[in-house]
Amino acid sequence: MTIREAAAALGAEICQEEFEDVDLAGAYTSDLLSDVMANAKDSGALITIQAHKNTVAVSTLVNISVIVICNSRPLPEDMLEAAKDEGIAVIRTSENQFTVSGKLWGLLKN
Repeated sequence: MTIREAAAALGAEICQEEFEDVDLAGAYTSDLLSDVMANAKDSGALITIQAHKNTVAVSTLVNISVIVICNSRPLPEDMLEAAKDEGIAVIRTSENQFTVSGKLWGLLKN
């Protein structure tokens, strides 16, 4: 499932559109960025409420393809600019991390 397909299936808004629409290899849910650095996998999605520039920096380190921001958090412009510079998609949903994680797990397991 590609990033754009996942965003559509989740009903999420694509907020940073300059990215390669790759197939997702999995997902990781965490709001603790050091945990993301230690455990997230390449070419996956990061599901979080951490809407700031550091989230992009950590995503770059572990080769995250898309950041899924939950709870309709506002997205600062510097975060979106950093994601654009790194080619990382940013999508946003009104749902919480638990719900998004369950939905994305169901989509990716097939």
